[in-house]
Amino acid sequence: MLTITQALFDQIVAHARQDHPDEACGVVAGPVGTGRPERFIPMLNAARSPTFYEFDSGDLLKLYREMDDRDEEPVVIYHSHTATEAYPSRTDISYANEPGAHYVLVSTADTDGAGPFQFRSYRIVEGEVEEEEIKVVEAY
Repeated sequence: MLTITQALFDQIVAHARQDHPDEACGVVAGPVGTGRPERFIPMLNAARSPTFYEFDSGDLLKLYREMDDRDEEPVVIYHSHTATEAYPSRTDISYANEPGAHYVLVSTADTDGAGPFQFRSYRIVEGEVEEEEIKVVEAY
């Protein structure tokens, strides 16, 4: 289960809406070993595409060095889908290389009639996708 604060949830959704019609992407880092997302880090989609996202390699290297210096790890890796449901594509699955992370997808398309976005979380390990429950809390 992903437990995330309302503030982080809102920041991820706002980033997805802001970058629409391109896919948004980013990371929420947290203290190593806690599984607790704390620090919101929106990233630039280097692909600037409505159907694909790519972290800039230089920005990603800088982020991992920064997280290492702060004893953090990527707890949530998120991106948006602009025209499809919030479910990992084959490309998303092939790029998922953090087995301990929660992969959050936000769809900015109304694909289920439930409103302007979906917010879903997955564990992706060795190509296997498993959706997980999300618990939104005011604070930890």
